[in-house]
Amino acid sequence: MSDKPSRTLMITGASSGIGEATARAAASKGWNVVLLARRKDRLEELADEIGDQALAVECDVTDRDALNKAVTKTVDTFGSLDAVYANAGKGVETPGMEKGDPEEWHDMIHVNILAVLYTAHATLPELKKTKGTFVVTGSKAGREHFKGSVYSATKWFVQGFAGNLAEEMREWGGRCTVITPGMVNTDFFDEAKPTKLQPADIADAVVFALEQPETSAVREVHLMPAD
Repeated sequence: MSDKPSRTLMITGASSGIGEATARAAASKGWNVVLLARRKDRLEELADEIGDQALAVECDVTDRDALNKAVTKTVDTFGSLDAVYANAGKGVETPGMEKGDPEEWHDMIHVNILAVLYTAHATLPELKKTKGTFVVTGSKAGREHFKGSVYSATKWFVQGFAGNLAEEMREWGGRCTVITPGMVNTDFFDEAKPTKLQPADIADAVVFALEQPETSAVREVHLMPAD
């Protein structure tokens, strides 16, 4: 344990895209990274690539018991939990309200809203011990109105929740940051978006929030594509 970096970051949705990029960026700054997602093979590949600083934990973030076990495994492995990045999220195939699919809404709400709440609930007791930071992926869609978009509504929830959580964590020296990007080039889209924000851009924003001095709490980082 003594040769391991002292700070540990847990990342949900870590098997690709923003989560994967954040794991690499944080590890390069000396953080231990705990990688949570359902794709076990991809997690293990990423953990092997990063090395001893990384721990892969297969986890469905809508499963409260699985999250609690992941937190226990994190502390058992690295000794503490200093930051959490609740990044897992999903959209829908069928847009709009009238023509939308309620089954898709159900699944999306469980990931975009309930999993964020479950992640916070499971990790706050450990973050309180370290005066840690909770970061969550919001969206430009949670700051503006989009015609009939239930996805946008879930991100409006995240936006409000992050501010409320920041006030709660402030009481014991913790911090909460919401990252609100515009379009990001991830597998969320069917076609590549090379001129839009890149996962590494978002990862850098997360690390920026995590690396703030004790006197600074970054509540929101809003990024947009340069074009």
